[in-house]
Amino acid sequence: MSATALLALCRGKGLRIATAESCTGGLVGAWLTDIAGSSDVYERGFITYSNTAKTEMLGVNPVTLEAHGAVSEQIAREMATGALARSQADLAVAVTGIAGPGGSEHKPEGRVCFALAQGDDVTSETIEFGALGRGLVREAAAEHALTLLKIAAER
Repeated sequence: MSATALLALCRGKGLRIATAESCTGGLVGAWLTDIAGSSDVYERGFITYSNTAKTEMLGVNPVTLEAHGAVSEQIAREMATGALARSQADLAVAVTGIAGPGGSEHKPEGRVCFALAQGDDVTSETIEFGALGRGLVREAAAEHALTLLKIAAER
């Protein structure tokens, strides 16, 4: 999904977008704001790389962080709902994962958790991109985030 096509789709439906990004470091927001006139659709973005930023900026519960870790669908869901609640957006996507290098047996490099919040509806999923290297994992995650936004906008 191209950012241009997503913006046009959302513009046509009167939808606004917010992003909550960790491992992508603002890449989704950057791709959206690379397009002139995107401010009528892209409402705001939160780059919450640290756990402190996740709790302070998005209201992620420290208990959830302790129980599940930052790379989890539970955290992605709280990030997405926090972004939606703290913006004027209709759709919010969240991305948190391990771009690499590194990872662990339980949370390998290339694991990325996503969530999409729209009204009271929140969905989440985990994708194992594999050890593609930091840059490629981040790009794949950002592309998937755009796809999730497109699916939600088409509903």
